Amino acid sequence: MISPAMARSIKKLSHFDDRGAVHMVDVGGKETTHRVAIASGRIAMAPATLKMIAAGRAKKGDVLGVARLAAIQAAKRTAELIPLAHPLALSRVAVDCDLVQRPSGVRIVARVECRGPTGVEMEALTAVAVGLLTVYDMVKAVDRGMSIGEIVLEEKAGGRSGIFRRHRR
Repeated sequence: MISPAMARSIKKLSHFDDRGAVHMVDVGGKETTHRVAIASGRIAMAPATLKMIAAGRAKKGDVLGVARLAAIQAAKRTAELIPLAHPLALSRVAVDCDLVQRPSGVRIVARVECRGPTGVEMEALTAVAVGLLTVYDMVKAVDRGMSIGEIVLEEKAGGRSGIFRRHRR
């Protein structure tokens, strides 16, 4: 049983019905528009680990290439991972993996696009998260102290809510 205050809060969230039960949002009546989302994140690591990745000496192979493919695959399969996400026909998934010297690590940026009735923020965020996890998996044998973080939505466009751009801090 939920309290009246909780019920009022839940009504503001689209994934809850009038009784407070979780449901998938009906996007059937929403306008089809060009949707774009950009997300980013980073994994911090020891300088020696970064040098190994840059030199292409990881035992499991091309760390950034595999991370890029994993990120693309994750964006395409987001609806299988996030219970209330809609399956979408993505028109573009672009992933950049950059080596960062100070502090040492890898930054991943994913741009996801589609034409549809709902946004692609979850696809971009999922791409980044899985790409970073893949970097961890590829080099964990030499650096178990890596830290994944700063996964954020940088920008989104399309749909009723318009454009969002993260303020740089």
